[in-house]
Amino acid sequence: MAVLSDTPDPISGTTRQIMKAVAPLFAERGFGAVGTAEICAVSGHGKGALYHHIGSKESLLYNIMTVYLRDLLDDAAAVVASTIDTESRVKALSLGLMQAVIQTNAEMTVCFREVHALSPDKRRDVLRLHGDYYRLWERVANDGRDTGVFRPVDSDELKGLLGMYFYSFLWVSSARVGDIEALAEKFSGIVMRACRAN
Repeated sequence: MAVLSDTPDPISGTTRQIMKAVAPLFAERGFGAVGTAEICAVSGHGKGALYHHIGSKESLLYNIMTVYLRDLLDDAAAVVASTIDTESRVKALSLGLMQAVIQTNAEMTVCFREVHALSPDKRRDVLRLHGDYYRLWERVANDGRDTGVFRPVDSDELKGLLGMYFYSFLWVSSARVGDIEALAEKFSGIVMRACRAN
């Protein structure tokens, strides 16, 4: 279910498999340094079949960047729509984001390092998705303020706290998959201590 998407997810299972195979290559070497032959080799498709599934190399890059973001948004929207208390929401959002950092680390790396390679329209769309995600955390912060759990938290502070999560892609690897819950608990604790009233 796409909670925040304007249209249903049109990406086939085969395209998703190609994306998963190619994302580590783009993350390691950079979008511009990877040619079609290498994409064919890692994905196991010939050139014709490859382009049938991905449309273009830029579309592949765009999908790598946005599919994990849309999944993250959908999960976060479900958390925010729930009736759980502020601390539980922060813990659930923290867990979802740390799962994304670790389980889709290559995709997140590509998103942060290669967004400049997209056309302006596609780049704006990626930035819009980031903005949509920020606004979900902002709603939780505002709800926390309104219920007296949080002090007022301004946008600079909230962006800084989200930066703590997002930039952990630089040092958190897939080898930490067993630590997801512990890392999420640590990060949510930082958020709670930074934002709690009095």
